[in-house]
Amino acid sequence: MNYRLDIQYDGTRYGGWQKQKDTDNTIQGKIEEVLSRMCQTPVTIQGAGRTDAGVHAAGQVANAHMETEKTSEEICEYLNRYLPEDIEIVRVKQAADRFHSRLNAREKVYQYRVAAGSHKNVFERKYQCPLHENLDVPAMREAAEFLTGTHDFKSFCSNKKMKKSSVRTIYDIEIREEGQEIRMTYTGDGFLYNMVRILTGTLIEVGRGERKPEEMMEILERCDRGAAGFTAPARGLTLLEVRY
Repeated sequence: MNYRLDIQYDGTRYGGWQKQKDTDNTIQGKIEEVLSRMCQTPVTIQGAGRTDAGVHAAGQVANAHMETEKTSEEICEYLNRYLPEDIEIVRVKQAADRFHSRLNAREKVYQYRVAAGSHKNVFERKYQCPLHENLDVPAMREAAEFLTGTHDFKSFCSNKKMKKSSVRTIYDIEIREEGQEIRMTYTGDGFLYNMVRILTGTLIEVGRGERKPEEMMEILERCDRGAAGFTAPARGLTLLEVRY
């Protein structure tokens, strides 16, 4: 039976979503460990997005094929009973046999939060980039318009060895000021390794006046990671939603 899992997690103390050989401290690893214990056989889950170390998720989606007599609600209850408190399974439900959380995803929504005020919010500090600078938000919005649409985003990818296509479509970049915080929300059909964080770092440089909005076209055309801005810290990034 194929099951869909809707998941939330605080990624602060984890080495990212994807299971790794040199550590068991990943989100995927923790969930697989509990499911394998429940089913008394190894269980592998597929996540919609391979979030980096320190990145959070409010709406991660995964799927797993497993055999169990438990209902979907009982699976959810079992997982939450044994998972760490910073990982929560919001819902478990049966899915079509061919459903794949990553391959069937139509859109993904990420949000990056920047603390722009002079004082940090101690309760939100793990979920914000502690910039504490005044940024030119209208210039950032102008730059974001150049980045929306279908482009080769190779300049915004940290994986130099990637052989697959780096063409992606960004449907929208919304930049909103909320009190002492700037929130950048990215909606696209998929994102490359570190892409959202590099886009954010580049837009911050525009906000600082270090780049002009129209430079975004040249950065895209160069297909060179060195042409784009810095990689914003992981802590400010959250996977908000995966749409099917």
